[in-house]
Amino acid sequence: MERHQIHYPYLLYAGTIRPQKNIPKLIESFSVLRRELANHPVFHDLRLLVIGDEIAKYPEVRRSVVHHRLEGAVRFFGFVSFDVLRLFYSAAEAFIFPSVYEGFGLPPLEAMACGVPVVCSNQSSIPEAVGDAAELVNPDNVFDIVRGMREVLLSPSYREDLIERGKHRVARFNWDRTADQVMNVYREVIAEHSRKP
Repeated sequence: MERHQIHYPYLLYAGTIRPQKNIPKLIESFSVLRRELANHPVFHDLRLLVIGDEIAKYPEVRRSVVHHRLEGAVRFFGFVSFDVLRLFYSAAEAFIFPSVYEGFGLPPLEAMACGVPVVCSNQSSIPEAVGDAAELVNPDNVFDIVRGMREVLLSPSYREDLIERGKHRVARFNWDRTADQVMNVYREVIAEHSRKP
């Protein structure tokens, strides 16, 4: 954190910056939240860190930052090593993932594994991945995203509850168990196929 000069509370997004990831909407929501918390004793200098693709590829994201006058409050990092990413996760106040479409949605689970409360989309496969261990929001509604971020930031008991639920949720996902389940599907298919004349 010292190397990157991070000495303030922050929300974190990690992942690619493609259109379905909804980053401009996240930036707009963060702008509203930051204004709401301008006089808060802890979060008056809240920042948003975005880890992922090179921002130069996505001018609409940069335009959103400029439009909302957040040049000093939103920082972009390219891809970082997994060890560095783990540090970013662990020090975040919350992980925000407002994607409108995901095949699965691994980053929220990575955040949970690092003990970070998660605010994420209530669409696509994301609710199935996170279960009841995240604050779900409508990714198309700025004020619902703001509500979710506010609740996670300003309610210490709710934060702790989400962190605890996140640890239990992540424990359900295990590569060995996944491999066993895939193998069982193959065995069932082979058994079914061998019974046919």
